Amino acid sequence: MAKVLFPLPDRDFDVTEVAVPWKLLGEAGHEVVFATETGATPACDPLLLSGVIFGKLGARPEPIAFYRELENAPGFLAPRPWGSCAASQFEALFLAGGHAPGMKQYLGSEAVQALTAAFFAAEKPVAAICHGVLVAARSKRPDGQSVLHGLRTTCLPKYMERSAFLATFWLRGRYYRTYPAYVEDEVRAALAKPDDFERGPKELSKRGTRDDDAHAFVVEDGRYVSARWPGDAYLIAKQLTRLLSSRS
Repeated sequence: MAKVLFPLPDRDFDVTEVAVPWKLLGEAGHEVVFATETGATPACDPLLLSGVIFGKLGARPEPIAFYRELENAPGFLAPRPWGSCAASQFEALFLAGGHAPGMKQYLGSEAVQALTAAFFAAEKPVAAICHGVLVAARSKRPDGQSVLHGLRTTCLPKYMERSAFLATFWLRGRYYRTYPAYVEDEVRAALAKPDDFERGPKELSKRGTRDDDAHAFVVEDGRYVSARWPGDAYLIAKQLTRLLSSRS
């Protein structure tokens, strides 16, 4: 059994990108350890439970059911503070995403970035999905380069972020634009060369499921695996589980 660290903000993380990996890793016999800035119980982006607009653009029923289970899990109710965590205490790191304003607490945290850099330095598996890739892009090696410099990665593609924003800004404002810069642009700037970014096939609605990965996409480079959006959550969880199995 491996211990996998999930650092989270106090609120606004993506339902699917947390609940699905938590469920699949647990089914594989691994322990997920949650951590927030001060140890407060976290909460997901509520619009992903009810629907962002007219009941649409939210999480699918199965991930919501997983989240309802997660809400009662002891480790989720009493997470560790970020500052009490060290890479040496865990076998892997999972960097979840989300785009609502509360995510900035986690995405911009120097403590989480330092912890992420320690996992990369220790050559332990790291999985990052959607905005979670920003945490890795912002985490620095001793030479000042991003830990992603020299690695291949994906993240939330610009066309997805822009499409969601344009479809909802009339009601939700900048809900889908976490930062002025697009996620893809910031991630690309951290890489060694343009070809190290992989956008994946264009998709706006079809998602991978527990039993069908046809519409999912991940990029694996050694011990690092990345994904684009909630539609890839099942596949990235499966890939991280395989990495943990191969190391054991």
